[in-house]
Amino acid sequence: MTTKEILIRASGIQKSYLGKSEPVHVLRDTAITIHKNEFATISGASGSGKSTLLHILGGLDRPDSGSIRFRDTELSQMDEQTLARFRNRNIGFVFQFHHLLPEFTALENVFMPGLIAGKKMKELQERAAYLLKETGLEKRMDHRPSELSGGEQQRVAVARALMNQPEIIMADEPTGNLDEKNTEKLLALLLNLVEIEHTAIVLITHDQRIARLSPVVYELRNGQLNAAVREA
Repeated sequence: MTTKEILIRASGIQKSYLGKSEPVHVLRDTAITIHKNEFATISGASGSGKSTLLHILGGLDRPDSGSIRFRDTELSQMDEQTLARFRNRNIGFVFQFHHLLPEFTALENVFMPGLIAGKKMKELQERAAYLLKETGLEKRMDHRPSELSGGEQQRVAVARALMNQPEIIMADEPTGNLDEKNTEKLLALLLNLVEIEHTAIVLITHDQRIARLSPVVYELRNGQLNAAVREA
């Protein structure tokens, strides 16, 4: 039996926010392990803390206590500048709202993370064009976000997340603003990209129909993450 390579191991994650009269405990001693090339879904009711957990795993937020190790790197020990560079090179993000820059074309939006990483323009353009082709947008490269449909904008966001060939993509309700047809297209695209790009994906959703398509499913409830409830 082949042992799966661990990409992210989080343990003892605690996170609270100040409520009106007392702290609101969002995550309570939460633990999760994500393996290389794995597609995992974290489900749970709205407001259960799914996005908070994803942001902590991706280094966008810090826990009150606990450990997040990305391979041999402890994220909690990094300062903000080092952590930002680490995210840029190792983690891709896709959110419910695409957050594309309106003044730039699809191609320019996609290669922006590579530009931040200091890569050469020729390399950036070639990689961005390849990713837009893989996402079915080869004829929309010169279009700005306002000229694209909602489904197309999210596919640009997926291509942008893959620009620096990250080892993992963190997707926070990426289908939340899409109709059923575009939801199915985007999920099929993500599943395909796991194989093509050798990228792990952690996808947050409250939609059980989406969760059922994932080989590995976790459920966040009462601040605690259950072990995988199904694994293909």
